[in-house]
Amino acid sequence: MADELGGPEKIHRQHAAGRSTVTERVADLLDEGSFEQIGGLAGFPGETGEHIVPTNFVFGVGTIAGRRVAVGADDFTVRGGAADASIMAKQVDSERLAAAYRLPLIRLIEGTGGGGSVRMLEQSGYTYVPANPGWDTVVDNLSLVPVVAACMGPVAGLGAARVVMSHFSVLIEGSTQLFVAGPPVVRHATGEDLDKEQLGGAEVHRRSGAVDQIVPDEASALDAIRGFLSYLPSSVHELPPVVEGREASGDVEHLADVVPRSRRQPYRLRPVLDAIFDAGSVFDYTCYSGSVYTGLARLDGHPVGVVATDPYKGATMTPNGADALTRLVDLCETFHLPIVSLTDQAGMMIGLQAEKTASIRRGARAVAAVYQARVPMAEIIVRRVFGVGGAGQINRHRYNRQWAWPSGDWGSLPVEGGIEAAYRADLEASDDPEAMLAEIRERLEAVRSPFRTAERYGVQDVIDPRRSRELLTSWVRDAYRVVPELLGPPSFGTRP
Repeated sequence: MADELGGPEKIHRQHAAGRSTVTERVADLLDEGSFEQIGGLAGFPGETGEHIVPTNFVFGVGTIAGRRVAVGADDFTVRGGAADASIMAKQVDSERLAAAYRLPLIRLIEGTGGGGSVRMLEQSGYTYVPANPGWDTVVDNLSLVPVVAACMGPVAGLGAARVVMSHFSVLIEGSTQLFVAGPPVVRHATGEDLDKEQLGGAEVHRRSGAVDQIVPDEASALDAIRGFLSYLPSSVHELPPVVEGREASGDVEHLADVVPRSRRQPYRLRPVLDAIFDAGSVFDYTCYSGSVYTGLARLDGHPVGVVATDPYKGATMTPNGADALTRLVDLCETFHLPIVSLTDQAGMMIGLQAEKTASIRRGARAVAAVYQARVPMAEIIVRRVFGVGGAGQINRHRYNRQWAWPSGDWGSLPVEGGIEAAYRADLEASDDPEAMLAEIRERLEAVRSPFRTAERYGVQDVIDPRRSRELLTSWVRDAYRVVPELLGPPSFGTRP
C-alpha cells in the first residue's frame, strides 16, 4: 500500500505534468539500490477504512558516489504535498537525522508542506498559534551540514521557506514555481490575477535571488545537486574532499592578452576560469548576481570558492551581486573552502536605482562577510580595484596572497571619472581646456602604472598572467595545511 503512493490516477496526472513521482526521483538521485527508507508504513486510513494512504513525505538515507546523504522528499500525488496529508514528525526527523549523523541533507520539495487546508480548522475545532515544525533543527543545520533544496513542482508557504533555508537551491524552468502564497490567495489578498508561472516561475526568479540555479529539467536538477555536494565535506567537522587533480582545459597562453589594452573594452570571463582551474571543475553558484560571478572550482583537486567579475554583464557590484558574494563567502566559511578572488571590481553600483535598492548597505554586508571569514584567501587582480566594493572583495587587513596582472588599474575612483572634478578650476582658467585635459591624462597615465604601485609594495607582485594557475596551485596546498585548524562550526551562525 505504501508503494502505491496516491494511486494510479494521481501518478498518471504527475507524469502527464512532466514530473516524476517521489520514489522515481529518489531512485534517480541516489546510487542504485542504496536508499534506506524510514517510516515507509506511516499513513492514514482510506475512506473505507480497509486501505492505508501513505503519508506524503518520504525520507531516509542513501549514497551519492558512495557517500552517505539524508534525503527528504514530498509526494505530490497525496493531497498535493499538503501538510494535512503528512505526519509532521517524519519531516522533522529528516532534519534530525541529518544533524545526528552529520549527513548532507537533500530536500526534494513539491507542494505547500505547511499548515494544510483551511478545511482542517473545521475538522479540528480550533485554531492555533503557528510554530514552524522542527525549525530549530532547520536553522542549526545550516551551520552543521550541507543543505540542498530543489523545487520539483509548485512550491508555496512553508515549502517555499524550506527551499530557501538551504546552502543551494534549484528551480526547474517551465515546470516548477516558488511563491509565498499561490495564485488564489494572492488574487484574494492583492487583486493580482496571475497564474503560477507568472507569479513564481523561472523568469520571476532568474534575478530575484530566491533560488541559486535555474535548470531545464529534473535530470539537470539532480545533476546540480550531486555536483554541488561534491565540493563540500559531509559536515563542518570534516575537511572538503580533495580529489585527483586535472590540468586546466583552457588556453593558458590566451591569458597573456585576454584583457584588452582599451579599458573600456570587456573580456570574456569563461576562458579565464578554464585556463586557471582544473578541467571540468568550474561550478556556477548563483544565477542572479549580474556582473559579480560566484562559483566553486578545484585547483589540483582542492575545492575552492571563486569570486570574479563578468565584464559583459557590468563592472560594478550590484545589490544582487553583493548578496551573491555574501552567500558564497558564508558558504566557504561554513565548510572551510579557501577563496580565490579574480578581482575586477569598479566599486558599488551608483545612481537612483542603486539607492532605491540599498546598494551601500547590501555591499557593506558583503564586505563584512569577507572580513568575518577565517578561511585562507588569495587574490589575482585582473583589472580594476576601485571604491568600497573593490576594497572589500577580499580582506586586505590580514595576510592573504596577492598577485596582479599588468592590466591592473586601481584607486579610490577611476581616473577617467575624476579628472574634470579635480582639475576644474585649472581647466576653466585655461585658454585651451582640451589640450590641458590631454596633458593631464598623459601625466596620470604614467602615475597609474601598476609597476609604480609594486615599487612601493602597494601590491605584492605583478606577474605574467600565464603563471596564474601555477602560483594558485602552490598557494592552495599551503591553504589546505591551515584549513584543519578551522574545523567545527563557523565563526557565526549561518543564515539563508
